[in-house]
Amino acid sequence: MDSPVPRTSAIAPAPKKPPARPRSKAAASSSANSAPKATLSSEDPTRRPRGRPRKTAEELDDGNRRRKLMDGAAKLFRTQGFAATSTRDIAAAAGMHSGSPFYHFESKSALLYAVMSEGMTMAAQSQQQALDALPAKATPREQLHTLIRHHFEILLGPRSSFIPVMLYEWRSLTPAQRKGIARIKDSYEATWMPVLEALAQQGALQAEPGVARLFIFGALNWAVQWFSPKKGKSLDALTDEALALFIRS
Repeated sequence: MDSPVPRTSAIAPAPKKPPARPRSKAAASSSANSAPKATLSSEDPTRRPRGRPRKTAEELDDGNRRRKLMDGAAKLFRTQGFAATSTRDIAAAAGMHSGSPFYHFESKSALLYAVMSEGMTMAAQSQQQALDALPAKATPREQLHTLIRHHFEILLGPRSSFIPVMLYEWRSLTPAQRKGIARIKDSYEATWMPVLEALAQQGALQAEPGVARLFIFGALNWAVQWFSPKKGKSLDALTDEALALFIRS
């Protein structure tokens, strides 16, 4: 067998590069300084911190201003009425410029709705906290006492204006707004029903639970018209007297 003919490579070998000329020390130093760095420092300001960013002082101040607007509006709506209260009045009560309320609320009607809805939401939350603070073996009578005492605090306490506003300015809401407030209000009052039903089973309730709930809230809410702490009656004493009206001893 003939010996194979050696094959030549299809790619010619690359010519050898001439040896690099040595650079001066100054040129090497300049090149090193101008070259970009491969990694970022841990303190690189372009990196975004993880997690939710903290609120700025301006954002926190906006929250405080919104609360001032709501508190001031609630007092004015209660004393002057919704129709007679202007946005200029509300801004002045909060120490702001006349156009400032529209930065937080799109209209006076939206502000009225916020006063009622946030007030009722806060009341529902604090009511549940008051019940949760009771001992596990609290009797239905003790539970009703707690509910009445809490409701008086909501009606007559330092931030109580939203309840009278809700009672007397209900017609100033739009139909959609009324539905929203009604859902929160119904949830607040529904918490009372198991307690009233338990009292009815014991024969201690003066009326059928559903009717009793209507009478109780009607009587308690009317206290905003006549109660005055200057007359010497404490909310604790008022609670005891109200409880005696609704259940048998």
